[in-house]
Amino acid sequence: MGGMWINWPFSNTTQGWIELIFTIPVLFYAGWFLMVRGWNSFKTWNLNMFSLIALGTGVAFIFSIISLLFPSILPHELLHGGKLPLYFESVCVIITLVILGQMMEALAHQKTGKAIEELMNLSPDTANLVVNDIEKKVVLDEVKIGDILRVKPGEKIPVDGRIMEGYSSIDESMITGEPIPVEKQIQDKVTSGTINKNGTFLMKAEKVGNDTLLSQIIKMVNDASRSRAPIQNLTDKVARIFVPTVIFVSILTFIIWYFFGGENNVTYALVNAIAVLIIACPCALGLATPMSLVV
Repeated sequence: MGGMWINWPFSNTTQGWIELIFTIPVLFYAGWFLMVRGWNSFKTWNLNMFSLIALGTGVAFIFSIISLLFPSILPHELLHGGKLPLYFESVCVIITLVILGQMMEALAHQKTGKAIEELMNLSPDTANLVVNDIEKKVVLDEVKIGDILRVKPGEKIPVDGRIMEGYSSIDESMITGEPIPVEKQIQDKVTSGTINKNGTFLMKAEKVGNDTLLSQIIKMVNDASRSRAPIQNLTDKVARIFVPTVIFVSILTFIIWYFFGGENNVTYALVNAIAVLIIACPCALGLATPMSLVV
């Protein structure tokens, strides 16, 4: 695209070959997975955003190669200031934008995975179980509903429950976001993963395992990262109608130009049909949907 601002010191044909060389790794290496997705969508007729991306960039690439190899078949009206009508830069820009969107989506999922790990680390591995006034340290999985647990200063509360004896201040910032510790007394509820600040107390376990608030939060975040966002489902629904419509408009454009295009009607028909496919290529969706996921 530098030719828009710079007069290159080489011929149009040489510039075309240079653009082709730069386009090949973008299309056949970095963006090949997009072409595969598009091809699979046409095979199963489960049309989506990648269908138009593969179709538009593929057709633009093939037409540009034909223009580069056989410039004599093009009428002079199609030359842009004497330059060949090449769309190599369009192919690269569309693929780059879509890959950028895919990368943003992957980073969002990666951050979610790290967030889940941090949430899991909030819960302690062991608890102080009190049976007949005898305290013993047990693995968290062994704690059952109704067990009496002792929580000492600086320890994390192992399960959800209620204070039965003693009092303390609890740092609940990891759950509520409130940085000031909350004073807790007998019969007050305490939540797993929060931190006991200064006092020692006995608590009765009311929710253990996957029923604790912390476990429910982890499950919700995990489910959210795995599930499809509503915007993705909406995009696919639109694409199922949009893709066949674009193909139909492209074919209709070819037919109209073929019969009413006058001299060089075949070339005009082909160029304008390809233009429809390139313009309709949803590169904006390639960024919009991942950005929605990131949010």
